[in-house]
Amino acid sequence: MKDQPRSRRPFGEGGIDQRGANVFRLRWRANGKRFTKVFHGTMAAARKEIRALITAVDTGGHVDPSKITLSQWIDQWIAAGAPGRKKMKVGQRTLERYEELLRVHVKPKLGSKLLQKLQAAEIDQLYSNLETKLAPMTVNHVHRCFNSSLSTAERKGMIASNPMTRIEQLPSAGESDHGLALDEADLKILVTGFKPSATMYAPLAVDASTGVRRNELLAFRWTDFNDEAKTLKVERALEVTKKFGLRYKPPKTWRGKRTIALDDGTVALLVAEREKHQRIIAGIPDGAQVDLSLVKLPNDSLIFPAMPGAGQDFDFAKARDPSGFSKAFRRAADALGFVGFELHHLRGTHATLLLDKGVPVHTVAERIGDDPAVLLRNYAKRKRRQTADTSVATVINDLSAGIFGS
Repeated sequence: MKDQPRSRRPFGEGGIDQRGANVFRLRWRANGKRFTKVFHGTMAAARKEIRALITAVDTGGHVDPSKITLSQWIDQWIAAGAPGRKKMKVGQRTLERYEELLRVHVKPKLGSKLLQKLQAAEIDQLYSNLETKLAPMTVNHVHRCFNSSLSTAERKGMIASNPMTRIEQLPSAGESDHGLALDEADLKILVTGFKPSATMYAPLAVDASTGVRRNELLAFRWTDFNDEAKTLKVERALEVTKKFGLRYKPPKTWRGKRTIALDDGTVALLVAEREKHQRIIAGIPDGAQVDLSLVKLPNDSLIFPAMPGAGQDFDFAKARDPSGFSKAFRRAADALGFVGFELHHLRGTHATLLLDKGVPVHTVAERIGDDPAVLLRNYAKRKRRQTADTSVATVINDLSAGIFGS
């Protein structure tokens, strides 16, 4: 009698071939392709694994096996602009920072691992090692960009799930420095201390009176200034990149593009500064009485351009080096007795003084181009230069006097 042929298992059930003691080859199909996988374990465990693979196919969660390493995936992610959960590329400066963090701190330890084989325990060990030699904030930055890259891999179907969701503990950012805020008297001493400097006083006075970011300040053009309306528009910011050098970019968020109301003193300062530039471009000596309204500055003329070097002509469109500007400020501020006060603390000081005077949070946030929640959080943690909160002490003393009749 002729042997009956073995019945084939239904197409969607896959197959299991034993290749040795507790070694099996799993076979299944997904998206019209055939896949195999070597599985080590018992027959019962192999059946459980094949059922899981078939279920993933049915539910759309199947991930095609890949030999791509973590290092290769990171390179692909960076080349794509490091898109996050909003599927948007980051800025060039941020992209370069992400590339550096992952290249220096992640690739040497985990780069050779297969992306699909990366385990949460391996990430835990990486973070544990980094925490012994890096500041908490730096480790947190590593985690944020590493997690973003793996989240993108999951979204694209490169991995079944992000192993970051199973790590033991997220790296703490630590207590960041939210800056130092000056009171009005100290702010006046600091800013007026720069008056002898023809290149530093005007930009610092404008910075202190507007709360703009350094790279917004140095990107202001005369076309952004309206002396009649008493406004200054923030349309762009400087960006220092390795790939493109110094260039302009739009504000980081929609809040960044804004129009700032100016006080009379700042308007007068900017008008005087513009007249200096008009005299330079027209070759008119100081003191000569002429109608400067007839002198037009080029549309790309910066309000605070770089100073020309020896033997060079004045280029009104050439931007200052942001880092050099910050260093020059820091040296002069130290000499004036404001040791440790950074340029970006002027922004925090401006916001703090407005909030202390009762200006609504949303109004201050709109003025400086910040998120109201972030502004409040920073305001609460920002240090004052004085040693005691005398304003609160005064209120408490007055309250006590009313209660106890003293």
